[in-house]
Amino acid sequence: MNNVLNNITELILLLFLAITFLQSGYDKITDWKGNMEWLKGHFSKTFMANMVPLNVAIILILETIAGLFAVIGCFTLIIDSNTSFGFYAAILSAITLLLLLFGQRVAKDYDGARTIVIYLIPTLMALYILK
Repeated sequence: MNNVLNNITELILLLFLAITFLQSGYDKITDWKGNMEWLKGHFSKTFMANMVPLNVAIILILETIAGLFAVIGCFTLIIDSNTSFGFYAAILSAITLLLLLFGQRVAKDYDGARTIVIYLIPTLMALYILK
């Protein structure tokens, strides 16, 4: 119980990352077709128009690994206060969010880009705390 209380901030941030990225990955897997249709339209007038399936697959892989590392990071923090998996989760999460931010900026979806920044802030906090 001491490890939970001593690492409560880290645990909450990692749970945030786990929920964010595992849910997003799950949504992509369960509605691949719907996501592809929307994103192809979203990027239709950009240089990324023909790369949507590949880009979404890359994001899906990164999100899933980041989310799983965040879950593992929670367990390792509770068991022995080890921050390694949590740190890697935060790194992958930040990379994923930067890729998403780049995509939103390319698509000139500035509201979408702003939303990504909202997720980036706690991710950077986790990265800082877990280093």
